[in-house]
Amino acid sequence: MHIMSDKNKVVQINIESIHPNPAQPRRIFNEQELLALSRSIRTNGLLQPISVRHTCGGYELIAGERRLRACKIAGLTTVSCIVTDCSAEKSAVLAMTENLQRQDLQIFEEAEGIRRLIEEWNVTQEEAAMRLGKSQSTLANKLRLLRLTEEERAKITQAGLTERHARALLRIVDDKLRVKTLNDIIERHLNVQQTDELIERILSGKKKPNSKHIFIVKDVRIFLNTINHAIEAMKLSGINAQSLKNENDEYIECVVRIPKSQATAGGKKPA
Repeated sequence: MHIMSDKNKVVQINIESIHPNPAQPRRIFNEQELLALSRSIRTNGLLQPISVRHTCGGYELIAGERRLRACKIAGLTTVSCIVTDCSAEKSAVLAMTENLQRQDLQIFEEAEGIRRLIEEWNVTQEEAAMRLGKSQSTLANKLRLLRLTEEERAKITQAGLTERHARALLRIVDDKLRVKTLNDIIERHLNVQQTDELIERILSGKKKPNSKHIFIVKDVRIFLNTINHAIEAMKLSGINAQSLKNENDEYIECVVRIPKSQATAGGKKPA
């Protein structure tokens, strides 16, 4: 049973008559937090009413699912509600907006909620960012998280990784390599900085898998010393090699002279 009142006034509604909002972005609820909230409601009552809209099958929840769940745990049969006259589309927008404004919304729930809002509003990312009070780059970064697979999202959520962990993983395009890297991050309990460093090393190796390291040296003295060492090595081998260096304002000239009689194997002249 429910006690009807004027629209937008607080009324008591049978808790079993209230159905979940299909547009609810939140999928994960902390059981300990719900239990704590239910104890508070049992002791002090529900201080903030939930919002619902009237439907042919009873009432549809607009905002306040955590409070509604906690009221059920507390054993309440009726709950304080504000009945709002709005369409299903408007109800969906209100439900998602209310949850997006909460700080504890899980990162993928938030991203999914933003995506659904864009579809409901039929607007661009820029327009959605303005309505939600976020920068367009922030919104775009959150939507990019949806490129991760359901399996990857579940692992990230279960491991308690952050949005920055998830964004770093998106840099890896190869699906198998990304999953392997994610498992490595979780197993090693890497923080964001360590994750960035790991992915940077992986990407560096992937870009040039067969390349050789090339050291660029700009100090000419290193090359001249190399020539001198080569001359000394030939002299120790019995080859009467000489190095002549001539330097002027324009260039340094270095000439290496090796007796032709000693330039062939065994010191023999070619036939």
